[in-house]
Amino acid sequence: MTVSTKAAFPWILKCGWKGLCPRCGKGRMFRSWLKVADTCEACGLDYRFAAPDDGPAFFSLCIVVFPLTFVVVWVQVAFDPPLWVHLFTSLPLMALGSLLPLRPIKGWLVASQYVNRAREAGTERLWNRLDGRAAGSDPFEG
Repeated sequence: MTVSTKAAFPWILKCGWKGLCPRCGKGRMFRSWLKVADTCEACGLDYRFAAPDDGPAFFSLCIVVFPLTFVVVWVQVAFDPPLWVHLFTSLPLMALGSLLPLRPIKGWLVASQYVNRAREAGTERLWNRLDGRAAGSDPFEG
């Protein structure tokens, strides 16, 4: 499936949030909670192009955990609760706030890499040699 520029962002969000293949939208992107599948079972897309690395953890910390830290500090300063209150409220809130968004964010990054054809500059010849592809063939197509 070719995604137009106008429809790219909603497509990336849909595929990332639901963990669907960014090419066909039918197959699963993940084989376990955060482990990207080797290939799509529906269209055969090879997920070796996907390299989200530490991006999901970084975005989870910046978007969710950093603001939650301010909430926890505000609760401490405003109400001065005992330590056990933070143990049963703040700690689970921070843990869930950092772990739950990891999969959708990783899915969004993988889908974004596919839709935008992101690849590291200067590595196409190396990938072609390693994968036995003809020079100029596109690793995103099959």
